[in-house]
Amino acid sequence: MAKMTEHTYRQFDIELEEIRRGVLQMGGMVEQQARNALEGLRSGDLALLERVIEGDKAVNLEQIRLDDDCNHIIVRRQPAASDLRLIMTAIKSVSDLERIGDEAKKIAKAARRLHTSENTFTPRVGLAQCADMALEMLQMALDALARASTSSVDTIKQKDAEVDADFKSIMRQLITYMMEDPRTITNSLEMLFIAKSIERIGDHAMNIAEHVVYLARGEDVRFEKAQATRDGKA
Repeated sequence: MAKMTEHTYRQFDIELEEIRRGVLQMGGMVEQQARNALEGLRSGDLALLERVIEGDKAVNLEQIRLDDDCNHIIVRRQPAASDLRLIMTAIKSVSDLERIGDEAKKIAKAARRLHTSENTFTPRVGLAQCADMALEMLQMALDALARASTSSVDTIKQKDAEVDADFKSIMRQLITYMMEDPRTITNSLEMLFIAKSIERIGDHAMNIAEHVVYLARGEDVRFEKAQATRDGKA
């Protein structure tokens, strides 16, 4: 009986490790999707943009698979304490990763429209810095998740504020372009959609960092933010 119990625990550990590894693999897949979408925007590589659009299906399937695996573990093993936190972190993280994949797809579609448009009046705005920071946030969040470490969370939070500020600056620039030259309106709106998707990638990376805090400390910092917001308004 003792051997059977030991075997059960060992099998449970294997299943948990497979979940952890699957989330990180999905993270790598999504990060590459975002990088390819932004590279396609920069270079006009339509084949690369098409790969991003088609690749979103694989991201969605991976989320479904991981969610299913997590739910089966909860039902079969009834995990407690830190094991349950790991599973809940995985479920929350794959949801954010799937949404990052969606944003990469949106960027790729907007970039395809820009590069195939007959309208040559595309405004030049500084997307590169904002995009680099959002990708760095994602990379740092995935590294934190891999190590179950909260040491980089404050840095990610600071970068999130910078990405938000950059987005607002880009939005103001694009509004100015559209007001001064109506010919830029269509492509300015495409650039605005892209900038918003970049900003959302940063938001989801921040969410993943917060999930790591829950994994490592058992603290749900989302409620701390909500309380701070309410106190500030009060």
